[in-house]
Amino acid sequence: MGRDRYPKQSLGTLHGRIKQSRILMVGAGGIGCELLKNLVLTGFGEVHIVDLDTIDLSNLNRQFLFRHEHIKKAKALVAKDSASKFNPHVKLEAHHANIKDPRFNIEWFQGFDLVFNALDNLDARRHVNKMCLAADVPLIESGTTGFNGQVQVIKKGKTECYDCNTKEVPKSFPVCTIRSTPSQPIHCIVWAKSYLFTEIFGTSEDEAPELDNSEDSENAKEIENLRKESQALKEIKQSMNSPHFPRRVFEKVFRDDISRLRSMEDMWKTRKPPQALDFDAISRDASEIHVSICHQDQITWDLAQNFSVFCESLHRLSSRLHALQVQGAAVAAPAVLTFDKDDDDTLDFVAASANLRSFVFGIEPRSKFDIKQMAGNIIPAIATTNAMTASLCVLQAFKVMREDLTKAKMVFLTRSTDRVITTDNLRLPNPNCSVCSVMQSQLHIDPTRATLNDLVSDVLKDQLKYGDEFSVNSEAGTLYDPELDDNLSKSFTDLGVKSDSFLTVIDDDDENPRVNLSLSILEKYYIQTKIMLPKLLIATHRPLPTDSKPIILPRKLEIARKPKIVTDSQPDALATTNALPATGLNGTGAKRKRSPEDSVLDQEQLLKRKRSEADQPADAVAAKKNKITGAGDDDMIVLDDSSGGAIVIDDE
Repeated sequence: MGRDRYPKQSLGTLHGRIKQSRILMVGAGGIGCELLKNLVLTGFGEVHIVDLDTIDLSNLNRQFLFRHEHIKKAKALVAKDSASKFNPHVKLEAHHANIKDPRFNIEWFQGFDLVFNALDNLDARRHVNKMCLAADVPLIESGTTGFNGQVQVIKKGKTECYDCNTKEVPKSFPVCTIRSTPSQPIHCIVWAKSYLFTEIFGTSEDEAPELDNSEDSENAKEIENLRKESQALKEIKQSMNSPHFPRRVFEKVFRDDISRLRSMEDMWKTRKPPQALDFDAISRDASEIHVSICHQDQITWDLAQNFSVFCESLHRLSSRLHALQVQGAAVAAPAVLTFDKDDDDTLDFVAASANLRSFVFGIEPRSKFDIKQMAGNIIPAIATTNAMTASLCVLQAFKVMREDLTKAKMVFLTRSTDRVITTDNLRLPNPNCSVCSVMQSQLHIDPTRATLNDLVSDVLKDQLKYGDEFSVNSEAGTLYDPELDDNLSKSFTDLGVKSDSFLTVIDDDDENPRVNLSLSILEKYYIQTKIMLPKLLIATHRPLPTDSKPIILPRKLEIARKPKIVTDSQPDALATTNALPATGLNGTGAKRKRSPEDSVLDQEQLLKRKRSEADQPADAVAAKKNKITGAGDDDMIVLDDSSGGAIVIDDE
């Protein structure tokens, strides 16, 4: 029996499925290290690990798979090597990459039986949620905040997805405070991240969520000044990659803009006025500073050190942007860089810029480590919370792999005197969710021949019978609506729509609109070819033939209408027996009364459970009731499942 003896006793027939399973784990940080250890020791057959980050000194107190000698190495690769020692029979594959990389497409996600999220940012969580829904793969989402933790099971058409509930947005700061009167380090950090960085390497500060652009009387004047300064920066950007570029940027934001602020005498009657910085004077002091100062993230850099990091990171980012511009010229796609707390180039620039601005306004500078915490909205993690959350993820995975969502729960960790672990029933999909309560389909295209007009006229209007009021949206923005038809003659290549990207069709009909239609774009399609023997088929990928239509909808769609708004309370748990809007199940029909087979936990199953309790010994039933009412001493009751030889922990 060996190492499989006790897992088989505990899991019964499920153990065989676990050994044959293929699992994806996204994130190898605090939760990820604990989760990978649990997956390996449980005996999951094959585990793929995806993480973009590298190991930092600050990780070592809670990410136990890493040691001091691993600093600056890829988390995914080191996690694989460390975890493989726990169980050499488990196949581990590591990917040091961003989960949003195009190679991790829908087809790739479909190759897994289950996906675990162990991420620390909202954007990546939403992306994995969307991909799992498109691939119809169960997802176990998890997260921790200090002493609090949460585990959520997500199954397409059965439960809420990650975006069914509105997430708290980051705190915003008035533009007038950020631009004119900063008083705290966070004000300088937001300015460096959401204004200066985006203006030079991104799009525009107008799109930054951390800047409050409301047009009140105090803000309006500063917003107008901000637009003038933005225009000046755009002119300076033309000299990017020239020897004078760092000087021009520095003197613009740390000398000229500061001089303009000082000229507003009324503003400084009760405040200490800012002090402009001199490029030549600081550059002389910084001439002997080595670039390795960038790696010393635990110390607070002085003025000259920040100046050196500012100029050096500006050079690195300029080179990266130039390379993107060369690549993007071929597909007419805009070349931009985005801030990532785990990207040293962007973090160095934001840290140095924020500290230089702190010197200007007499604010205490911060270390690169501290700035990473604030710029990335990082909340300190606790090792015990991560370990408990990872364990709960695996326990929920057992229920998903048994295909028994009746026992799967939303699980919460709280620092409470009553109960540390609390549970709630899984909820039904939100019928108004823009991510999961949509119709999903694929769209096969030849990107060089297919135009937006082919999609709008041939597919949406002729085949799917859309009216005149609808829009087509990509991740970059709106491509078509009744008032925007400039793009109709453009090919998908010209529009930057590539394979494995998504298009969303929104029906704006006033009377009876359809649910949103999400189309995943594929440049190749599957074809089954006979090999030697008639019954032996192999699936291959081929582009659309040149003599076929440039855009093909592979199957006929019946797109449901959006449910009417009702005043009655809506069902919010899987245990409900009330009416269920079918659009919660990916828009597969109109609103109707629920039949027993529609529910994850229906009346028949409830009766079955009652009959099962009636067959149990009286003391077992009493013990279970004591657990539910809180009358017993123990919070967990272990029951013997004699039919399968497994020991089941009943955590309902």
